[in-house]
Amino acid sequence: MLSITNKSVVSNHSQDQHSFKKIKLKDAESQNLIKELIDLLPDYYIDPLSMAGTLERLGKPAAAEKLRIKLPEVTRIRSGDIGEIITTDYIDEKTVFSVPIKKLRWKDHRNMAMRGDDVIGILINQENQTIKFLKAEAKSNQSLSRKVLSKARDELDLDEGLPAPHALGFVAERLRETGSQALWADLIEKAQLADGIDKSQVEHLLFTFTASNPETLQKEAFKSYSGNIKQSSVGFQVSNHQELIGNVYQGVLDGLDD
Repeated sequence: MLSITNKSVVSNHSQDQHSFKKIKLKDAESQNLIKELIDLLPDYYIDPLSMAGTLERLGKPAAAEKLRIKLPEVTRIRSGDIGEIITTDYIDEKTVFSVPIKKLRWKDHRNMAMRGDDVIGILINQENQTIKFLKAEAKSNQSLSRKVLSKARDELDLDEGLPAPHALGFVAERLRETGSQALWADLIEKAQLADGIDKSQVEHLLFTFTASNPETLQKEAFKSYSGNIKQSSVGFQVSNHQELIGNVYQGVLDGLDD
């Protein structure tokens, strides 16, 4: 876990059932976050068991190449991927939801963004076998703008604010293929295909990762929401946003050459 809140100055705001949190990384913690992301990144692109199998069969150069050809080369795609990775880590650590798959492992092409909802979180009530969903949008930009926030709002509101049907199907199928969390796959399909999903079963998370101060614009967007789905809005500010992203990917690549 990255534990970004432990490395940062955090401020919280609330409005009715909704919440906004600003997280500003302390400059002294930048190198620690870079090192942790370098360690974390490979797991988001390739299953460690798959990597271990390649290492055992073909050796280290082949295993290194296997990861190298999965890593994006385009700056914009790297930025988006890092945003999704930090968002996923935040959900797993700081919310009641869990992200059941690391979807970047199934990218069509390393220099293309994946379609559909950025991140889907799941909450299972084991007693009554019911399910709730967190629909998350991750935006990674050097400078936050109203245009970026408006696009994120539009994406969260698609499908009447519910998780996209193809995104839920994707998660369920990947869970079945990997042989993990079959119960979760069953409950996702039951909710999607049989029972239907009510808005009371859904929450939204808008997570921004920027160099600029997100507070004014993100609070403005947060306060203007007029729907009835519970909203969480998080702005993660890192002063060396672009440098951090470049250093993380370069650090992973350098490690492959060791």
